[in-house]
Amino acid sequence: MTIKRIKSGPRMSQAVVYNGVVSTAGQVAQNAAGGTAAEQTADILQAIDELLAQAGTDKSQLLTATIWLADMADFAGLNSVWDKWVVDGATPTRACVESKLAAPQYTVEIAVTAAVAV
Repeated sequence: MTIKRIKSGPRMSQAVVYNGVVSTAGQVAQNAAGGTAAEQTADILQAIDELLAQAGTDKSQLLTATIWLADMADFAGLNSVWDKWVVDGATPTRACVESKLAAPQYTVEIAVTAAVAV
């Protein structure tokens, strides 16, 4: 089976497709760093949409999501955007934990896996 790497760099790929599944790296808000949790979430989900499209799938095929918040006080802000983004009836499994992130301007990080037609 072939492995497809998307936006591959020296440290990591932003997404990897193998055996009908795409996994993304944790995505942070490149265009909304320092913004509110809702703003960062919207930016991250747009990036995830783009990665999923490059992999040949979309959010209706999500299997699982892992979300890291720098502060659980941002849970409502995250969900205000997440709930509008996910496809009704096709929501993934999800874990959301509080964690220190790579840099202080990032308050949300999200990684997903999704099915891809083979």
